[in-house]
Amino acid sequence: MRAGFLRHRLALKTKSVSRDTFGEEDVTWTTSATVWGSVEPLRGREYMEARQGQADVSHRVVIRYRTGVVPTMRVYLEDGRALEIDGVINRLERDEMLELMCRELVNA
Repeated sequence: MRAGFLRHRLALKTKSVSRDTFGEEDVTWTTSATVWGSVEPLRGREYMEARQGQADVSHRVVIRYRTGVVPTMRVYLEDGRALEIDGVINRLERDEMLELMCRELVNA
């Protein structure tokens, strides 16, 4: 993989749930890793193919392979946008890069 392809700084965050004194859930997102990646919005035919699996897939994020990346995580971009991971694909099953199929969250 060419390093110049990975030009976006991304934060992979995991969900932490705790309870307050009233028993209500308090959800926080903590950074588990900061990585370089490629973010590309899907359009046209690619978007329609992705919609067959998930109705709201809007971005493809490519990062170097790392263990522990799961669909319950979120990707935060430098500009503050949040992407919810819908699927994690180990491209070519060679443990070189991960393709994350994501959808953008409006109010994250």
